Amino acid sequence: MATTLTSSPAAEVLAQLYANAERSHQEFRARMDSLPPTERPEGGSREFFAAAKDLYMAVRPDTSKLLYILTRTRRARTIVEFGTSFGVSTLCLAAGLRDNGGGRVIGTEYEPTKAEAARATLQSAGLGDLVEIRDGDARETLARDLPEEIDILFLDGAKEMYVEILELVEPNLSPGALIIVDNSDRSPELLEVLRNSDDYLPTAVADNVTVALRTA
Repeated sequence: MATTLTSSPAAEVLAQLYANAERSHQEFRARMDSLPPTERPEGGSREFFAAAKDLYMAVRPDTSKLLYILTRTRRARTIVEFGTSFGVSTLCLAAGLRDNGGGRVIGTEYEPTKAEAARATLQSAGLGDLVEIRDGDARETLARDLPEEIDILFLDGAKEMYVEILELVEPNLSPGALIIVDNSDRSPELLEVLRNSDDYLPTAVADNVTVALRTA
């Protein structure tokens, strides 16, 4: 049986996004290589994200499938995503919601041009009705109007903000919620929080991806 993720139009849109991502990474590497080492922004910093406003920060293909699978198996209806970029991960999460019978992804994106492109992408994939993308600093945009119960929190933005975003969303996390962390190795502070809390059961599930179950 075909899924929304592997069917038209979402599958074609996702393939095009990955092609765009490969091209943008080649261009970005060439631009960074042309700078003196002292002028290259540190990966994951606000300066890096500003320099990378045209860069597709797409999750790996295996991670995109994992997002869909976890959305389906959790039977999620409400998802918060920190770091939408051009919408690759958002598409996978929304595809899972579609096959769950509906729901809502609240995405966050600091760069307005990326947010607008992501909205167009989700419309092209036939998933725009399931997604709300909030422009600006997530510490502000996620400080209001959240669903009472959130089934999945996906963290894939500025790594130094992971703990802050978790703390912001935490009061609305449902029992049994999943926290999915991409590039978790670059946020040791968050890993320490998850490992030392009785409220979470974390485990590494893929290369630099950690998933934690909310046990409280």
